[in-house]
Amino acid sequence: MVQPGDVDARSASETSRLDPSVAHNARVWNYWLGGKDNFESDRMVGERIRSMFPVIGEVARADRRFLARVVRHLAGDLGIRQFLDVGTGLPTADNTHQLAQAIAPECRVVYVDNDPMVLVHARALLTSSPEGATAYLDADVHRPGRILSGARATLDLDRPVAVMMLGILNFVQDTEEAFEIVRRLMGAMPAGSHLVLSHPTLELGGAANEAAMAFWNEHAAPPIRARTGAEISRFFAGLHPVTPGLVSCARWRADEPVVPQYGGVARKP
Repeated sequence: MVQPGDVDARSASETSRLDPSVAHNARVWNYWLGGKDNFESDRMVGERIRSMFPVIGEVARADRRFLARVVRHLAGDLGIRQFLDVGTGLPTADNTHQLAQAIAPECRVVYVDNDPMVLVHARALLTSSPEGATAYLDADVHRPGRILSGARATLDLDRPVAVMMLGILNFVQDTEEAFEIVRRLMGAMPAGSHLVLSHPTLELGGAANEAAMAFWNEHAAPPIRARTGAEISRFFAGLHPVTPGLVSCARWRADEPVVPQYGGVARKP
């Protein structure tokens, strides 16, 4: 677990893991969102993807708006006070802890990522209201056991937790492994916990999206894959869907243009 005082001491070693010559998802996503934490390689790949799939910037923005609506609903309407944000990416406006603690300052948030640039920016993620807590865990989504053991330092897993997995399971290539990761994480959560998920799909994106993903897998890291709505629905097996269920994330409790990414929320009974 990284605490605020640890960030500067580890920044140099973590920065050495960066390879600015290879476009990386966290930095390209940051570029599409208008951020500045990216390299020339990220911008080049980002622009090539945009030329192939022009709505990609809107996809990124729609995902952030989905995050905001979900956190406000969970914290404001349902009283959730703990959040485990897996695959957080680089900090930008309206991060999970800012959204949740604006509603309930006592909210506790654990961010999980293993990108070295995200770790360098961990200080921004670790700000918190005095009543709550925010922590950052350097861990890979493929290691749910490590995520759970690290999260316990900040979260009480005997009380409901919102497990946020936005745009992260598409980087787990093996579908059965992806299902098992979700089962492990949600299996450790008590009743009343929620799973929040967004995932790209060719059903909504079409041939242009497929070509863009193929280009990504040849020129950037980590490799990505889409899944069907039926496959994505399986992540919610045994959970109770929250209205309106699994839909384009831009349409989850909003009326925006469809984007090629399914989003949904479900409660653990």
